[in-house]
Amino acid sequence: MKIFHISDLHIGKQLHYYNMKEDQMAILEQIVDKAKELRPDVLIIAGDIYDKSVPSAESYTIFNQFLNNLSRIEPHIPVLIIAGNHDSAERLNYASTFLEKHNIFISVQPPSCDKEYLKKIVLKDEFGEVNFYMLPFTKPGYVRHLFDEGVITSYDSAIKALIAREDIDYSKRNVLISHQFYVSGDKSPDTCDSEQVYITVGGIDSVDIEAVKDFDYVALGHLHGAQSIGRSHIRYSGSPLKYSVSEEKHIKAITMVTINDKGTDIIIDRIPLAALRDVRSEKGLLSDIISRASDENRHDYLSITITDEDEIYKPKDQLEEHYDHILELKVENNRTRAQLEQVDFKVTTLNPFEAFKQFYQEMQGAPMSSEEEQIMLDVISKLHTPIATEGDE
Repeated sequence: MKIFHISDLHIGKQLHYYNMKEDQMAILEQIVDKAKELRPDVLIIAGDIYDKSVPSAESYTIFNQFLNNLSRIEPHIPVLIIAGNHDSAERLNYASTFLEKHNIFISVQPPSCDKEYLKKIVLKDEFGEVNFYMLPFTKPGYVRHLFDEGVITSYDSAIKALIAREDIDYSKRNVLISHQFYVSGDKSPDTCDSEQVYITVGGIDSVDIEAVKDFDYVALGHLHGAQSIGRSHIRYSGSPLKYSVSEEKHIKAITMVTINDKGTDIIIDRIPLAALRDVRSEKGLLSDIISRASDENRHDYLSITITDEDEIYKPKDQLEEHYDHILELKVENNRTRAQLEQVDFKVTTLNPFEAFKQFYQEMQGAPMSSEEEQIMLDVISKLHTPIATEGDE
């Protein structure tokens, strides 16, 4: 069975205020073209379809067109989609019953009651059945009520308990689709700037691969760099586009997995994808950076650092005559380094309420409501933690 594995589309993403609609439509068209050419038996999208929990109408249109284009391929290719931490379960699940009639299967939440289990899709090839278990992004609080008190104490215990509850027959071929932060013992995967905010300091959101190692393949989403973690068959596909300068060295691709008979090694290939515009950095003298502009690279998304020692007249204006997607412009020379060394940095200590408000904004992508703020204030008050009010020193 041939599997296309992709994840982290982040449709609707903006890169330093540049709308990436054109880039995303082009890369999704490439994926469709590769599906027409290589004819996978199934396409997996392992979460973070959209960049925001409330996608724009434009984002819905882009994804809808992608699914429509896939559905036109004959014979039909089943599409298996799970929700990531960026996705809204309710919005992603819209019309899922109708979509299943067109071989598009969506799972947005883990089981919510004793009678529910992970969505399981069974496909067949010349060697028999392959069971696909769909595990969307899960927090411990989502499933704690399904187990005895004290069983679910972490992300790791939540995922282990959910999988153990399935009573999976590992003598058969099984694939897991999951969107979490997986580690292998004390070894963590490589991360980049675009996802750091969603990975908890201290690793409390991590899940050890011991929970999933018995699957024949584990199709992961959440991290933007393609990589295996702990075992070759436990793999992040990475995002199809670069979403930060820290991804500059990434080679974006579709992960193509071939599973033959049970007990044989799986085959992993990467099908390269070519973006309309690269995301990269330029560093050097202003004149040198300008001289490197060409028809092939002038439209790239650029982080530029100029190292000239002399004052330059309107450097950004000069650069914009040659590059039209400048993300940021920095100056690095002896003068700026000396200025940084002389700065008397003032460390601001936030009170617990303000610190939690910032954390909530980062995690949820939206500010707290007035009701939520009051609940938090009440909790902090009960803990007898003093709350600094406006005007306090």
